[in-house]
Amino acid sequence: MTLPQIIQGGMGVGVSSWTLANAVARHGQMGVVSGTALDTTLIRRLQNGDPEGHLRRAIAQFPWPAMAQRALDKFFVPGGKSWDKGFKLPSMLNFKMKQPAKELLILGSFVEVFLAKEGHTGAVGINFLEKIQLPTVPSLLGAMLAGVDFVLMGAGIPLAIPGILDGMSQWQTVEYRIQVEENTDKETFAFSFDPTEFAEEVQPELKRPKFLAIISSDILAKTFVRRESGFTDGFIIENSTAGGHNAPPRRVDRSQPAPQEYSDKDEADLSVLREIGRPFWLAGGFAHPGGLKSATDMGDQGIQLGTIFAYSRESGILADIKSDIIRKYFEGTLSVKTDFRASPTGFPFKTITLENSVTHPTVAKARGRICDMGYLRNAYATGDGKLGYRCASEPIDQYVQKGGTVEETDGRHCLCNGLLATIGLGQTRDGVTEPPIITS
Repeated sequence: MTLPQIIQGGMGVGVSSWTLANAVARHGQMGVVSGTALDTTLIRRLQNGDPEGHLRRAIAQFPWPAMAQRALDKFFVPGGKSWDKGFKLPSMLNFKMKQPAKELLILGSFVEVFLAKEGHTGAVGINFLEKIQLPTVPSLLGAMLAGVDFVLMGAGIPLAIPGILDGMSQWQTVEYRIQVEENTDKETFAFSFDPTEFAEEVQPELKRPKFLAIISSDILAKTFVRRESGFTDGFIIENSTAGGHNAPPRRVDRSQPAPQEYSDKDEADLSVLREIGRPFWLAGGFAHPGGLKSATDMGDQGIQLGTIFAYSRESGILADIKSDIIRKYFEGTLSVKTDFRASPTGFPFKTITLENSVTHPTVAKARGRICDMGYLRNAYATGDGKLGYRCASEPIDQYVQKGGTVEETDGRHCLCNGLLATIGLGQTRDGVTEPPIITS
């Protein structure tokens, strides 16, 4: 497959929808679906009645019909649920998640990639975050069952993923080491996954997708080449102007607090990337013809674009949010902030504050703190060989009871619920729908 010059960024949750990825791939470039919370997006769309039948059409092509039927029986609501009724939730993911949770991850990923690839021969990728580890391996299986061409991953250093893709393509049991806080005993917590446990009768051939690491520096590129578990097929070099989560500013002096602004020390040395000899794409502020030309003129493979696709017709963002942002942009009143506190991951996160968005102080206060999805929870060792889970955006007393500090909760927002609201799948509680969170 010819490598594209343009990669459409993988924006979650559901902003990089299958409709957007399909449209981009039909134009000969790489369409990318977000791999975040695909179990939840699937079951909420089913509860809304799947009015156009797209999900059920994809589910009908899933190779293991009994698994697919279990999801339909539990979550599909003919005609859709009442607008004021809340969505059924999947179980929160944990290190020892049960079979039904894994099945929803597999099926959700399959459906999104299948629909993105339907009706054309273009390239489709799926984007994951190293920071969200527990759903990754089952989701990879679902994407590979649908024939995904590329796996893209950032928000951390996903050294293990190339080897996992190698093993999964051979139907081998794979392991993914989970990052655990307060692990003073240095215990190893590795998520073990045997794909053959899910094959009802058929084991389709699994193509090994190409793997692209999303990184911010040439140092990390060299680390991948030196320590990779399998072959890394290329890199996306994402600078600090890119939307969503960013890599933290480089801290030269480890004895000092992390800096709260970026400098020239955070710019990747592209000459080192060229010496490595693997293709790479530049991301962050290249959404114009000159951006593509400057990249390719320097010998780079091309560019990755996110925000400009986020405000296209085909993206998952609600139409009224898109129109509001575009209007503010042309009026010159749009403000994008690199917020070092908003994300419970601790990574800097770009935000746009609207009157109805959760980053607005009045809206945040009215919402309060609710954590009922848990994708961004961190695992921590409890001292007895077991794991606990906490998120800095959950209710403060709960977070502190789990060993967190009040200071860590300051300014945090629930990205899980907020991003789902941005695509029209916000939870409703007592007649009130979750406010969105907008990143650009």
